[in-house]
Amino acid sequence: MNWQTIDVSIAAQVATVTLNRPDVRNAFNETTIAEITRAFGELGQTAALRAIVLAANGPAFCAGADLNWMKKMAGYTHDENRADAAQLAEMLRTIYTCPKPVVAKIQGDCYAGGMGLAAACDIAIASEAANFCLSEVKLGLIPATISPYVIIAMGANAARRYFLTAERFSAQEAQRIGFVQQAVAPEALDGAVADIVKALVTNSPNAVKEAKRLVQDVAGRPLTAELIADTAERIADIRSSEEGREGVKSFLEKRKPGWLG
Repeated sequence: MNWQTIDVSIAAQVATVTLNRPDVRNAFNETTIAEITRAFGELGQTAALRAIVLAANGPAFCAGADLNWMKKMAGYTHDENRADAAQLAEMLRTIYTCPKPVVAKIQGDCYAGGMGLAAACDIAIASEAANFCLSEVKLGLIPATISPYVIIAMGANAARRYFLTAERFSAQEAQRIGFVQQAVAPEALDGAVADIVKALVTNSPNAVKEAKRLVQDVAGRPLTAELIADTAERIADIRSSEEGREGVKSFLEKRKPGWLG
């Protein structure tokens, strides 16, 4: 398929979705939102894939909303703004709920809505050259649509500060508050992402999918009898699954599991 604002490539069971508007610092507009939503929807249902990397061309990862798109939004009615925001929300939901593990490769500055993109991924690795900023309040706005994902990633305490101050902060600070799992030297970024992807693709595809869903379903829930019963049911299901049985059997027989070929 011909993409206008992104590139999609597949190699060795891994898809890479690359933001490809470097001239505008990979800021997104309605076309980008639609293309990312479609790409992750389709890739998530591609059985041969084991992982997806979200990357970007140029010096910036994503500067948030495109200025020309924002100019259009300035004339929108309340209903038009709601419909527009719903498309952005669907894009983020599609990434977050994608059955495949998603790794954000943040090679440069990650601002506003770009932080929402990164936060919707399962794992985020950043170059130490990248800076981060939730700049919405400088424009009289709030990071509403991205907030569920960003708050999960950085926690409420950090969100209180950076939502309200719109301060720019470093990749090291992003790692300290948990927004990214790793901050590495620029020249080490490719290798760090490759190491994570290698770990992902060697694991049971079904178990990875179910482990991702487990974190999303359990995080923040109170420890109730219902939750305990739910987790017991999940482990019973996975133990009796084809890959669960194969994984245990191959371990006991000291051989590679079937999903490794």
